[in-house]
Amino acid sequence: MDLAEFQDLMRRTYLDRDERRGRDGTFRRLVEEVGELARALRRDDPAQRTEEVSDVLAWLVSLANQAGVDLEEAAARYADGCPKCGRIPCACPFGP
Repeated sequence: MDLAEFQDLMRRTYLDRDERRGRDGTFRRLVEEVGELARALRRDDPAQRTEEVSDVLAWLVSLANQAGVDLEEAAARYADGCPKCGRIPCACPFGP
């Protein structure tokens, strides 16, 4: 599934509910899921890590939908490598 398909799937599945929750509530859920991902990364459970990454991705896409951000456009910022130095791998002294 590509980014546009996933964004559309999330829009059709969750947008009405997410809009009732609002951007702030959706952002808080995203942060909560990032915390769960942090805990999962400390454990030796690949399935749990995959589940938590998928949850973070889903909440991020839900937030993008509410904010009117097109994921394909956002990802294109990195199409040529690092958006600061333009290299692959990044050659910035301390990261982008």
